[in-house]
Amino acid sequence: MAAAPIRPDRILRELDELWVSLGKEQESSDGVLRACAMTLIVCTEESAGDVGETLGMLVRDHPARLIVLRLAAGDDPGLKARVLAQCWMPFGRRQQICCEQIEITMTAAGLEGVPPVIRGLTAPDLPVAIWFRSRTLLTSPEFEPVRKMANKLIVDSAGIADLKGQLDLIRGRCGGDTRVADLAWTRLTPWRESVAAIFDDPQRLARLDGLNKVRICYQGAHRPMATCYLPAWFRHALGRPVGIEFQYAGDSPRARLYRLALEGEGLDLSVTVEQNRRAEIHSGQLASHSVFHSLSDYELLREELMVLGHDPVFEAVLNLAPEFA
Repeated sequence: MAAAPIRPDRILRELDELWVSLGKEQESSDGVLRACAMTLIVCTEESAGDVGETLGMLVRDHPARLIVLRLAAGDDPGLKARVLAQCWMPFGRRQQICCEQIEITMTAAGLEGVPPVIRGLTAPDLPVAIWFRSRTLLTSPEFEPVRKMANKLIVDSAGIADLKGQLDLIRGRCGGDTRVADLAWTRLTPWRESVAAIFDDPQRLARLDGLNKVRICYQGAHRPMATCYLPAWFRHALGRPVGIEFQYAGDSPRARLYRLALEGEGLDLSVTVEQNRRAEIHSGQLASHSVFHSLSDYELLREELMVLGHDPVFEAVLNLAPEFA
C-alpha cells in the first residue's frame, strides 16, 4: 500500500511500471493489450464485501480504468492506494487483455482529499460512470465534486424502505449531462419482457385496451422500489391511467416483487415468481413457464453500462414513480 498522502502523478507512474512488468511477464506470448473505453468508479465500503470477481467479468464487456474507492472505519484523514490489473486471455488467443485498477482506501475524515486525486486519475476524453454501493458516499457533501465528474451514476434501491426519499434523491442527482440509473429498475427487465411476451399473441394484444387493473403483489417487511417503477412503466407504456392495487403476499428475508396480475375485459393474466426463481405466466386455465433467474450485479451493470446517454423509458418512469410512493 502506498503511504499517505497520495498524488495522482505517483499513482499514474505506478500504473506505467505495472504495464512494463506485465509486458515482461508475457514476453513468451503475443504480449498484453491495454484496454480502456471509460472510467468506472466503484464506491463501496470495507464491510460490503469484495467486488473483484464482478469487476473482472464486467471489464470483458466494458473495458475500463477501474477506480475502487473503499470507505473504511476510523478517523485517519490519510488515503492509501495500490494499483493492479484485471487480465484475461480470450479463448484461442495468445495475447492477454488487461484493464488497470486503482484501489483507494479512506475514512470519512479523509473524504475532502479524494476529489483532487480522482480528478487526476480519470481516463482522458472518455466517459465516467460511478457505481454506488455506499449510501454514505452517495449523499456526502464532501463527495459532491466526484459525483459531478460522472456521465452516469448507478445506484441500487434494493432494501430501501423510504421510497419517496430515495426517489427524491435519485431525481435530485439528475441534471445537465449526468444520468442516473437504478439497479432496482434494471431487475425489472425480465418482468417487463414477460409482460411483452404475453401480448405477442395477437388475440391478447387486441384486448389490451380493456386492461383496467394491475395488481402488484410483494413480499417482505416493506414495499420494494419495484412497486413504484412497475406501475409507472404501465402508465408510460399504455399512455393512460390504469388502476393499481398493491397486495402483501407474505414474509420474505428481503422485500421483493412476487406476482403481477393483469385484469380487464377479456383479460385474466398473471406472472408469478416462485422462491426457486421460476416464472409462471397464467392466462385463464393455461400456464406457460420461462427462465426467470435473479440477475447478478455483473448482469445488471453490464446492461446499464450499455447506455451511458439518455434512457428515455427510465426517465419517463422516474418522473411518474413518485405518484406510487
